[in-house]
Amino acid sequence: MREIQLPLSQTQKVRLQKALEQLESLSTKVNSDASVIIADSIHVNHEDGVLKGHGTADLNGEVVATLCGVVERVNKLVYVRALRSRYKPEVGDIVIGRVVEVAQKRWRLEINYNQDAVLLLSSMNMPDGVQAEVRGFQHDGLHLQARSRKYGKLNRGQLLTVPPYLVKRQKQHFHHLEEFGIDLILGCNGFIWVGEHVEAKDDMIEDQVSQSDSQVLFPNKNCVSLEEQEKNYTILETRKYISRAANAVRVLSTLGFNITLEIIKGIIDLSLSMNLDIHDMLGSEFCVLVAEKEAERRSSMKKRR
Repeated sequence: MREIQLPLSQTQKVRLQKALEQLESLSTKVNSDASVIIADSIHVNHEDGVLKGHGTADLNGEVVATLCGVVERVNKLVYVRALRSRYKPEVGDIVIGRVVEVAQKRWRLEINYNQDAVLLLSSMNMPDGVQAEVRGFQHDGLHLQARSRKYGKLNRGQLLTVPPYLVKRQKQHFHHLEEFGIDLILGCNGFIWVGEHVEAKDDMIEDQVSQSDSQVLFPNKNCVSLEEQEKNYTILETRKYISRAANAVRVLSTLGFNITLEIIKGIIDLSLSMNLDIHDMLGSEFCVLVAEKEAERRSSMKKRR
C-alpha cells in the first residue's frame, strides 16, 4: 500500500488498502504500461504517427522510457510523467505564482520551480488590475506575461500547494462551480486556487492557450484599505464552500489521487450529503470513505464502457 500519513485504525487500514488495490487493478487493466521504469517498452501504434514526448526515446524502432514514472497520452503525443518531482514548466502551462520581489521594471514570482519566474512590467496590462503571463525561457529565467484580464491578481480565496504530478495538463484549468459560487484554478505547477467567483471582464472566457505562451496567476499580497475590504467581503455561505473545496483538494493530495474538477465536486457533495462539518473532512474516516467511493466510481465507469 502506498505510504499515506493518516492516523488509521486497523479496520481503516484494511478498508483503505482494499480500495487502493482495487484502484491499482482498474488502472492496470485500462493501461498495462501505466507505470514504467527506465528502458521499459511503451506500446504505441506507429501507424497513428505517434509523437514521442518527454521521458521517451526511440530504440531500434521501439519507444522506450528514459525515466521512471507514468505513461501519459494526449492525442498522438506519448510522454512519461515523473512522480514526486518538482514542477517542470512547459510552453502553454497554466500556472499560479506568488510575488516575492517587486523591482523597477520587473517582478519575480515563486512558481514551485527551481528558480523564480520573471514578469516584466512591459508585459502587463495595468488598468483595472495587474495582468501577467509566461512567454518562455530567456537568458535570465522563465518569463511571464498576460494577454487577458482573465490572468491577474487572485483575491478572496485560498491558495493550496500539492505535488505537481497530481495535476494533469488539460484543455481547461479554469472552472466555475456555479452551484457553490466559487472558482477553481488548477495550476500545472501544483498551486491550486479556490476562491469566490469573479466574472471575466473581457471576451476571453474559454481557456485558450497559444503554442508560444503560458499563463500565470498570482495571489494578491498587497494591503488593502478598510473600504476595499468591505467592498470585497465574501458572504459566509461562499466562504464555507471555498473551505469545503479546499479540504477536498487536501484529501486528494493526502491520498495521492489525481486532482480533477469531477472528483473535487464529488467530495464536496459527499461531505454535504453526510452533513459533515468542514474540519471533519480531513479526518481519517472521511479520507478512507473517499478512497472507497473513488474505487466504486471508476469500477462503475469501467462497466459502462
